[in-house]
Amino acid sequence: MSVQKRNFTIMFFSNFLVSGTMTMIMPFLSLYIKTMGDFSDAYTQKWAGLIFGATFVSAFIMSPIWGRVADKYGYKPILIINGFGIAISVLLMGFVHSVEAFFVLRLFMGIVTGFIPTSLAFISSQTPKNIAGKTMGTLQMGSVSGTLFGPVIGGFLADTFGFQYTFIITSSAVTAAAILVIFGVKELRREKKKGDHEYSRRTVISGIFHHRLILNVLMITTLIQIGLFSIQPLLSLYVSHLTNSNEVAFLAGITFSATGVGSLLFARVWGKLGDSIGYEKVLSALLIIAFVFIVPMAFVTDLWQLIGLRLLFGIASGGLIPITTALIRREAPIEVQGELMGYNTSFRFLGNIIGPMFGGFISGYIGISSVFYVTGALFLIAFFIIYFARKKPTQDFEEVLLEEEELHEKTTSS
Repeated sequence: MSVQKRNFTIMFFSNFLVSGTMTMIMPFLSLYIKTMGDFSDAYTQKWAGLIFGATFVSAFIMSPIWGRVADKYGYKPILIINGFGIAISVLLMGFVHSVEAFFVLRLFMGIVTGFIPTSLAFISSQTPKNIAGKTMGTLQMGSVSGTLFGPVIGGFLADTFGFQYTFIITSSAVTAAAILVIFGVKELRREKKKGDHEYSRRTVISGIFHHRLILNVLMITTLIQIGLFSIQPLLSLYVSHLTNSNEVAFLAGITFSATGVGSLLFARVWGKLGDSIGYEKVLSALLIIAFVFIVPMAFVTDLWQLIGLRLLFGIASGGLIPITTALIRREAPIEVQGELMGYNTSFRFLGNIIGPMFGGFISGYIGISSVFYVTGALFLIAFFIIYFARKKPTQDFEEVLLEEEELHEKTTSS
């Protein structure tokens, strides 16, 4: 097995574990909080929302920082630090006795979840641009499937072994992944050339805001995640309206996972197609397909119809994240690739934070069915953003960075 292939296999497996640890507590979060004291339902629900969202908030802030550090000092050290950081935080969660301590640990876990953007930048740096879509699509399958199936695995472990052992088992798995990175991953460091630039964070941020395509792709990334996560907290309730079964939680899990199955089946296919005909074309088509399949979910009368539509929606949505990642890979100079991947991940986490709150707000005021209409509109808005971005003249991101750097130097000198 070649070094690149071994690195890719380890990163795929590790991303699955790390993504899964971020969502695995969903099925038993409220129950675990209740073991810490005699709390009211309102108190428990408030802290459940804060604790679950804490990881994404700190990850949103830290992802580009880890990416920038990795660009400078190498990807492997950052992967190891983050891997062991996640393992320690998850282990300690099994021994907390207060909701405040649980919240702090989830916040810390978000700080060290730079693992995913760093792994994306690492694999991207050793991947030729002409197959970036296929490679990123396959790698994202690990991350996306971990996020989607994390709650299923977490619920199974909690039912089988109890809350504390769930955290211990998960921590052990992530530790194994970090050890695998130490001994299995070999980073092929790129030798710095004479003309290489080291751009400041201010220059990179300013460059993003002045490069139409990258800025639009980041906005689309957030809209996609809001669309994916808006129905998540409401799915069990919606399923309960479509069935008389007592196993609502189990059926809701199947319904939720149907999207993951669709994504797993087609993520690589869409990435490969993007390599062939262009990422912008595939992204535009997938956003329309996602719109077509999500709106009819508001009209279903039987559970099997919802599951079928979720599966078809997953087939389309499974290509959205790999395609946006491949676009970033295509546009980003190698010197800032980790940092840009970090910003891309930050915008994804922003969508993860906004999505559930957005869905709950819309549902509370207009009804659950309306969430599908509004979410469909978000995908349509994302389509028009990329449509109009394609009409504009193309920009070279490296040239934009150099212009911003020169402008900053002139401003500073004057």
